[in-house]
Amino acid sequence: MSQFLVKDGVKNQIRKGEKLVTTHCCYCGMQCGMHIRVNEKTNKVVGVEPRYDWVLTRGKMCPKGVTAYQTIDHPDRIKRPLIKKNGKFIESSWEEALDLIQSKFLGLQNQYGKDSIGVYGGVSMTNEKCYLVGKYARVGLGTRYIDYNGRYCMSSAAGGFNKTLGMDRGSTLPWTELEHTDCFFMAGSNTAECHPTSIQWFWKAKDKGAKLIVADPRETATARVADVHLDLLPGTDSALANGIMHLLIEHDYVDHGYIASRCNNYAELKEMTAKFTPAYTSEITGVSEEKLIKAAHIFGQSPRSVVMFARGAEQQTKGVDNVSLYTSMALLRGQIGKFASGVATFTGQGNGQGGREHGQKADALPGYRKIANPKDREYIAKVWGIEEKEMPQEGVSAYEMFHLMEAKKIRALHVICSNPVVSSPNINYVQKALESLDFLVVNDFFLSETAELADVVLPAVTWAEDEGTTTNIEGRVIRIRKVVEPLGESKPDWEIMQLIAERMGKGEFFPYKEPREIFDELRIASKGGKADYYGITYEKIDDQEGVFWPVPEENHLGTPYVFTERFATEDGKANLAVCDWKEPGEVTNSNYPLWLTTGRVVFHYLSGNQTRRVGFLMEKCPEPFVEIHPELAGEYGIADGERVKLSTPRGVMELPAKITKAIRKDTLFVPYHWGKEMSANQLTSPALDPFSRMPEFKVCAVKLEKLSNRR
Repeated sequence: MSQFLVKDGVKNQIRKGEKLVTTHCCYCGMQCGMHIRVNEKTNKVVGVEPRYDWVLTRGKMCPKGVTAYQTIDHPDRIKRPLIKKNGKFIESSWEEALDLIQSKFLGLQNQYGKDSIGVYGGVSMTNEKCYLVGKYARVGLGTRYIDYNGRYCMSSAAGGFNKTLGMDRGSTLPWTELEHTDCFFMAGSNTAECHPTSIQWFWKAKDKGAKLIVADPRETATARVADVHLDLLPGTDSALANGIMHLLIEHDYVDHGYIASRCNNYAELKEMTAKFTPAYTSEITGVSEEKLIKAAHIFGQSPRSVVMFARGAEQQTKGVDNVSLYTSMALLRGQIGKFASGVATFTGQGNGQGGREHGQKADALPGYRKIANPKDREYIAKVWGIEEKEMPQEGVSAYEMFHLMEAKKIRALHVICSNPVVSSPNINYVQKALESLDFLVVNDFFLSETAELADVVLPAVTWAEDEGTTTNIEGRVIRIRKVVEPLGESKPDWEIMQLIAERMGKGEFFPYKEPREIFDELRIASKGGKADYYGITYEKIDDQEGVFWPVPEENHLGTPYVFTERFATEDGKANLAVCDWKEPGEVTNSNYPLWLTTGRVVFHYLSGNQTRRVGFLMEKCPEPFVEIHPELAGEYGIADGERVKLSTPRGVMELPAKITKAIRKDTLFVPYHWGKEMSANQLTSPALDPFSRMPEFKVCAVKLEKLSNRR
């Protein structure tokens, strides 16, 4: 007879001989609620049930989430440590692997100094693990060289929020309010594919009359339902935002009282945007004047609006400028800190928010403190039990670490929950840099393209084999629950880091027996910082179905809205962005006459290390493709499905053509979830944003060639 898990009147069936474990998805920042089905006799995961009571996603799941459980007991799982001997991986014991790591790490540091070892982290991990990566690098190894894959994902959003608002929380409001919003201005995000379970909120709002404005070079699934599609040229977001603000000012859609009391730089912004007339903005962006004017009127006349953006706007050499300018659009309308209004970024990785707050960034310490700030260094050193002088100085950004490997300043690298050989720009260079290392260690549960290059691969666990917390797209801290025991001899990353730290003579600083102990230390380390988690406990998360940071005291219930009264700047006022438009780091020319942009598809996640192993997802999207407008395809004589060649100054790849009107005539689009010869990042530009050090994945010059009679 069937049993049911009942909560708030919603029933999930519990089949005989099974149990349901309540948790969240491992993929994007939506962190969709789910119940994992476990066979009680075999203790194996057998399926998944949607979680209808989870407030943000209400039973919605995407193709990746529905199949995520299939990676847990996958035949490709690494179950024992691997050591490369004579070019081949041989299974070993943990003792042998740790002995080798200890010998190599200590030997290199004795010869070349502490900073000869680097740590490259990731944010598809819990807050506990992300926090520990920073401590492991700076205390366990004593190195300054640590950064993480969020540098490629959220760093420009963080930079823009910090510059304008004084604090980086990915959303200034809870997303459950979006259904009450009157207008969404969405830039560089195909949320219908990249965050599909969020679409329900936009549909609810549209059913009530809300308008949607989408800025994207492609007519994506999101743009197709927009009231206005601003089909801008890749890399021109700064001009577009300035042009919209020009019109807001011209038609007096500015909240002057809000600006006077809560913002700086209005006169300077007004002067800067004066030249961004519809004609001038159209000339730069390629968007018609009519569309620009229509979008400005809709946005300017909407009582409640939310400006949203994602990697399309952020992965540029002026990504921070773009975020700052789009945020300033919301400020001009007086929308931040109010009900159903504000700004938000679409978080790409599962813990893209929490993972950037607690010390994985080269310049950051827990709680969003700065490693260059003496008071911040002193406080964290005290929490960690070390002298302030023992705290390493600031390192360099993720891509710049590869320059140091090439220069032999970094001689060994520990990669944790990341696959930079696929996710970095200019990957041919990145692979050569990794191959130049004296020693490479990788933690992973699959043999990724990066792990294939390693000297030692340490078997990590999947998200379902460990406990912890993550921070979702809204800034809501939630619980990830352990579903089953680790497969084989795999271990959670936090335990692996402890074992290595012990071998490096630093075991006394890593005494944790469970993730809760790490979280309790994180709470103290973040106390008083901008990202203050001190008042968050596992129990409070359970009781409240998640807690919005900051939470400065134990009796504090959390902060769903931020900036209701003041901003996190010194004077409490937001800083309107005064930024001119600049050309991309690379522009088209006679040799490379077209623009290339990259992005996601609904069936895959990041580098594809997980999703490319799921049969259903690979059936739906087995390989990358290039979107080409029919008129451009006609000029080149290219038929749909025909294989073509793409070239940039960095690399060459061949792939099938997908002829579609949903792309600009001067622009090509390639999804990036594959490695080696199928990697879009063979082509992408390593030009960096000067502030965030974000690479310009979304804009580069490319050459298109037809491959004669090849299908």
